[in-house]
Amino acid sequence: MTGTALPGSGAHTRIDTTVPHSARMWDYWLGGKNHYEVDKAAGDQVRRIHPGILDYARADRAFLGRAVRYLAGEAGVRQFLDIGTGLPTSDNTHEVAQRIAPESRIVYADNDPIVLAHARALLTSTPEGATDYLDADLHDPDAILRRAAATLDFTRPVAVMLLGIVMFVADTGRARAIVERLMDAVPSGSHLVLSHTITAPGLEDVDAAVEYWNSVGTPKLHQRTPEEIARFFDGLELLEPGVVSCSRWRPEPSAAGGEPEEVAFHCGVGRKP
Repeated sequence: MTGTALPGSGAHTRIDTTVPHSARMWDYWLGGKNHYEVDKAAGDQVRRIHPGILDYARADRAFLGRAVRYLAGEAGVRQFLDIGTGLPTSDNTHEVAQRIAPESRIVYADNDPIVLAHARALLTSTPEGATDYLDADLHDPDAILRRAAATLDFTRPVAVMLLGIVMFVADTGRARAIVERLMDAVPSGSHLVLSHTITAPGLEDVDAAVEYWNSVGTPKLHQRTPEEIARFFDGLELLEPGVVSCSRWRPEPSAAGGEPEEVAFHCGVGRKP
């Protein structure tokens, strides 16, 4: 295990319990305990507006597991930079990767104080590997890369994980520039793993839920079309099945058969040639 500075009680001084927060609401929807009544109330209202929110929270989490298993297994990736980590839950990136390859090295980065307060759960590792946690902001990718270099070797492939985080960057041009900067810093054989909420015809309940969220919570969320999400993979080899609903990215076989139901959260994995 490595550690930048283990989080402690000081993180709690920055936590505002009067305003619902996305990380805590996500924790509530996934059945966690690290949220407050204000998050539960807002989360319940979002569910009333868009009942499918639980499905896509779970689908995004399941996608993380499948993507990391593929990368650590078939693709042979041994380094992961997970930005926008969220609150620790079961099968975090390092747990999935190190179960397959114990020598895997993982750096988590998030600037949410409640995630920082609980980040000890992320600072565990096999003896062969390493994990680290950075209190850092996606809007400053250079700082993330500079500090992550203490744990990761940027001359070797890295999986850059951006699950449910780019949607909090308001300007699409800036969001693409951030992703490009991160991918420019990693060598051939590296991968981008990205998921993002969508807007599309027929998703009026999703749009209404986002509008409600942005009126009461933080940080503000910005939807993009599936086509806009696909542009984040420009210059990369987009792996099959492309940019699809998180529930449909290489799903596990089910007893019921057939394709899983789509959710309003799309994802993809791209390889840097």
